Amino acid sequence: MSSSEGRAWEQVLNHLEQMLVSGELGPGQHLPPERTLAAQLGVGRSSVREALRVMEALGLLSTHTGSGPNAGAMIVSRPTGGMSMLMRLQVAAQNFPVSDIVRTRLVLETEVMQTLANRTPAPELTQAEELLDAMDAPELAAPEFLVLDAQFHVAMADAAGNLVVAAMMAGLRDSIESYVLAGAPHTDWPATCVRLRHEHRGLVDAVRAGDATLARKRIVEHIRGYYARSFGADAF
Repeated sequence: MSSSEGRAWEQVLNHLEQMLVSGELGPGQHLPPERTLAAQLGVGRSSVREALRVMEALGLLSTHTGSGPNAGAMIVSRPTGGMSMLMRLQVAAQNFPVSDIVRTRLVLETEVMQTLANRTPAPELTQAEELLDAMDAPELAAPEFLVLDAQFHVAMADAAGNLVVAAMMAGLRDSIESYVLAGAPHTDWPATCVRLRHEHRGLVDAVRAGDATLARKRIVEHIRGYYARSFGADAF
């Protein structure tokens, strides 16, 4: 792709961004046809298609071929997938220190727990509790358990309802899995597994009780405790 072609698709992307910001486009609405956008912006249809591919990859668009009311490119209602994907790529590329991930979890998950505990009516925690039940299976190996563990924390973030926090937690999930798995060999795993099950249930119990202070206290102890026991560090 030449530099001029690169600038052209970026021009299309910027134009569509402005349409979103201004409210001219919103969730559930279809984008103008490719030929219309190309004519409006004075670019080739290939540049429009490239911009649409980027937006689709980021989870902002759903495209359908053919004819009829559902054909074309439509803005999706919950574009959190793109943010999660970008975070996963950043985490993979930057190889963030474990300590930074732990600090970020403390910021995000204390907010999640406080939000859940203060929610009226009580939040829907079915998915999180199903994951806890799955973690009770005695035959689970450490890697399997810890994958479910990370999914549990993401499910709690989803239940809190803040789409930005939920997307960030989903983006961090692979990193969470990586560092908790790296810490597993440094612990008495059977005892650690029992403790983690107990702590997870305690988090849900605090939310069910509507005790935000206890919920925040327990999530901080849960995250810091695993880091300290696994890596011999207690800097938080």
